Amino acid sequence: MSVNLSTMLREGTKKSHTAAENVGFVKCFLKGVVEKNSYRKLVGNLYFVYSAMEEEMERHRNHPVLSGVYFPELNRKQSLEEDLQFYYGPNWRSQVRASEAGEAYVNRIREISNTKPELLIAHLYTRYLGDLSGGQILKKIAQTAMNLADGQGTSFYEFPEIPDEKAFKQEYRQRLDETPIDQATADEIVDEANAAFGMNMKMFQELEGNLVKAIGTMLFNTLTRRRSRGSTEADASLATAK
Repeated sequence: MSVNLSTMLREGTKKSHTAAENVGFVKCFLKGVVEKNSYRKLVGNLYFVYSAMEEEMERHRNHPVLSGVYFPELNRKQSLEEDLQFYYGPNWRSQVRASEAGEAYVNRIREISNTKPELLIAHLYTRYLGDLSGGQILKKIAQTAMNLADGQGTSFYEFPEIPDEKAFKQEYRQRLDETPIDQATADEIVDEANAAFGMNMKMFQELEGNLVKAIGTMLFNTLTRRRSRGSTEADASLATAK
């Protein structure tokens, strides 16, 4: 039996999707306010999340339900490693750790892989379809906001093995609809997708404190420079008056 899983996921996660977009960190990102230290911490968390997701998918590549959505060309682990090397340097492995929210996310992926692997579909859908849909826009925002040269620190957004992202997404949705599951399992997958959005939101929320602090420092430094310039100009005027 198969169900229209792609539509169920799209319609069933609309509220969660909107909520995720309205987290402060994401709203700032979309407006072009990106602080490098916060961003690299996010990349670090994503590295652990995708590593877990891709390791479990590799383990279940012949699973009767998961085999249909097994696409190694989507894998992000290697691209995230490249980005982490850019942000942290060659010794990045000794510096990068999953945050509390990131660790909880990884633990959930491991848990369902061992108890009900079909639910991994929810995490694949939430992450990969989002990456393909908005990746290029986010890449340009990151490049502009952090003054990055093309190809530096944004490998995560590149899918060299997927030349036509729109066509690929159509194929992916078709595979979802062909997945041999019953209605009850489909409902569970939608519930898990909403939970996945929640886990992503918690990772974003952890970064908001760092972002607010960085923005405050930036504004303070800007105001200080302006006051300093104003004071210098005033001194010069006084000297001329004398």
